[in-house]
Amino acid sequence: MQVWDLAIRVYHWLQALLFFGLLATGYTETGPHIPLGLMLFTLLVWRLGWGLFGSETARFANFSSSPSEAWRYLQGMDNAGAGHNPAGAWMVFSLITLLLIQCISGLALGGFLDRLPFAQLWLTDLVADVLTSMHMLLAKGLPWIVSIHVGAAILYQFRGHGLITAMITGRQKMPLILPEPSFVSPKRALFVLLGAVFVTMAMVVLSME
Repeated sequence: MQVWDLAIRVYHWLQALLFFGLLATGYTETGPHIPLGLMLFTLLVWRLGWGLFGSETARFANFSSSPSEAWRYLQGMDNAGAGHNPAGAWMVFSLITLLLIQCISGLALGGFLDRLPFAQLWLTDLVADVLTSMHMLLAKGLPWIVSIHVGAAILYQFRGHGLITAMITGRQKMPLILPEPSFVSPKRALFVLLGAVFVTMAMVVLSME
């Protein structure tokens, strides 16, 4: 069954590459750390847009779950539908949120937020200090969270769920007969991506004035 569109798969693997690139350049304090951060921020904005206007399995509303649903799934009491399983949905929300916080705090450290509207009111020294602390804390914590995510994906791959394969091919063998999810045109993904690029470019241009 087709479960993932091309946009989600491209997003997933680009995010992985950018994360490890940022990890390497951040720890060594060399290389294009800031450009990579801007690229990841653009990618995350694209994912947020695709989570609202994308294909069925990409939309946040269609794979959100309660903690009790995730717990029942982990205990083997519930089956997953097409797309993210209940536990995986929580990991996706967590990673997107934490990566977005890391990008925003990095943008603040790089001075990209200084000239945003009303920045003089909300970007105080206290807020800047908090963002700096969060950036350093997440730089240490995110690798562990990503490791858990990768480890779980590998485990489920070997248990026959094919999560990694599905994120490459877009197709996954489902244990139940389920209706095919609906997919929107790739052109919409391109338009949403262009919107994300515009957001990043506008922020960069404002920081240069």
